[in-house]
Amino acid sequence: MTQFDRRNITMMMDFYEMTMANGYFQDHDKDVQVAFDVFYRANPDKGGFAIFAGLEQVIEYVENMEFSEEDVEYFRQQHMFSEEFLNYLANFHFTGDIYAMPEGTIMYPNEPCITVVAPLIDAQLVETAILAQVNHQSLIATKARRIVKAANGRAVSDFGARRAHNMDAATYGARAAYIGGVVGTATVSAGQMFDIPISGTMAHSWVMFYGDEYTAFKKYAETYPDATVLLVDTYDVIHSGIPNAIKVAHEILEPMGKRLKGIRIDSGDLAYLSKRVRKMLDAAGLEDCKIVVSNSLDEFTVASLLSQGACIDSFGIGERLITAKSEPVFGAVYKLAAVGENGEFAPRIKVSENVEKITNPGLKDLYRIYNADGNAVADMLAVCGEPVDVSTSFRYVDPQKPWKNRTFENCTLRNLRKLYVRQGKSVEKLPSLDEIRDYVKEQLENEIWEEEQRFENPHRHYLDMTPNYYELKMELLSKTREEHA
Repeated sequence: MTQFDRRNITMMMDFYEMTMANGYFQDHDKDVQVAFDVFYRANPDKGGFAIFAGLEQVIEYVENMEFSEEDVEYFRQQHMFSEEFLNYLANFHFTGDIYAMPEGTIMYPNEPCITVVAPLIDAQLVETAILAQVNHQSLIATKARRIVKAANGRAVSDFGARRAHNMDAATYGARAAYIGGVVGTATVSAGQMFDIPISGTMAHSWVMFYGDEYTAFKKYAETYPDATVLLVDTYDVIHSGIPNAIKVAHEILEPMGKRLKGIRIDSGDLAYLSKRVRKMLDAAGLEDCKIVVSNSLDEFTVASLLSQGACIDSFGIGERLITAKSEPVFGAVYKLAAVGENGEFAPRIKVSENVEKITNPGLKDLYRIYNADGNAVADMLAVCGEPVDVSTSFRYVDPQKPWKNRTFENCTLRNLRKLYVRQGKSVEKLPSLDEIRDYVKEQLENEIWEEEQRFENPHRHYLDMTPNYYELKMELLSKTREEHA
């Protein structure tokens, strides 16, 4: 049996979750209902938004939570837990509720993308696994979208598996990148698991193995005449790679009635080389041959290449996508928002010397507000269940400028979250990966301001509050300050 055969992802947790759970169990608090919010504090790469991803894996995780005999024995060997608690673990299943944005929702800092409402131990044990899924996939989906935007309609593919942080990161990173808008992946496991289109041609080793470049190209074309894309930079793009590719196109493919699909350049001055190569291919009657480039690309290098007039049809993006190299930490957190007391949920707030780390307390609703043209003008927090009508004139509070008198008029709203898990079981049909991907595209094309999507100094999306919610937060802050002065 290998480590993969016996791996139980329920055990993917921080040890403090188990020590706290045991403490709650000993204090007879395990059944107290609580609410935890998942949110993040800053957009990656100083961008204007992020993409919520990973929800399907979160739901799969909580539905299948259980501790095997081997797991329980492992905890017994730590000599920290009572037998009563270990017996409790042996029969544990998640029994809480999960409210979340639909996967693929455009989201912003400090708004809860997930809220877990559950018995205290249940809510505590899921923290690390939920954060791991949301932090990773939201980060990669957001990075992918930035690169796709920079490509300006040209195809972008994920080439990043070998530079990912491990095998799961490669597989789930490819899933997230597809949500963000890439057209496919080179990662076979992701293609098999998630039905993502896969693609791949050759490595430099293929060319080097056959000794001479022409023979290597010839054998590849004979093997894959309907999908011949040749890697032309093993030796010399201009003086060897392209001449040999043209020769194979004319001597091998055209007699079979086939066309050379493309060439790939993986090194050198991609702007200069692509322009030279385009002229050479066109002169040889290969105007339909596509030029694919790779080599440590990201949204900034892609935008730079296109601004230089590079003749590129498709981009293969590796390490800087799959690791989100420019900002590799998403930063979502899991914070207690409310505790069940006397049949109701009492709000809780985390106070900090850093203003940005003060949490938004209590059970809450999250709305997206749209103007008459269908543009998302702001998001708004409200007390859970509070009536909100923005169709006429509705006063709201900008928490950064609470003294201003602000109103929404002639607007519509959408509750951004819904119930996905009730008492540990999924209650909502999940969309396909293609539907999630299309949802991202539809929002960015039809709802989200273009000014929020620019790379430099994007417009800030406002997170407002109803007056009732703002007063709740201020009262709780004042009370906490008095109690802990």
